[in-house]
Amino acid sequence: MKRIYQLNTCDNCRKLLKAFSDVSEYDIIDIKSAGISPEELDEMKERAGSYEALFSKRAMKYKSLGLKDKQLTEQEMRQFILDEYTFLKRPVRIDGPQIYIGKLND
Repeated sequence: MKRIYQLNTCDNCRKLLKAFSDVSEYDIIDIKSAGISPEELDEMKERAGSYEALFSKRAMKYKSLGLKDKQLTEQEMRQFILDEYTFLKRPVRIDGPQIYIGKLND
């Protein structure tokens, strides 16, 4: 399976996708319109090792909800990502068994 989870309105995602040599063999998934299923997120976690690795602390809601002052558990991070797409650190590229978070190339 080859997928890239990204956000069409994200400047970083657009910049990285443009710099990536060949995206034609990937399913490009816009997380705002398609969302992220619990199964997809759990699969990402298995490859990444934790939900924290997938959790964006740069999301605007991170500060507005006062999350920076809390110690979030793995399950809380999982639920935030499922509830609000902006909490997924992006882009996420799955290339076979490999996962790349926040970048497309090594």
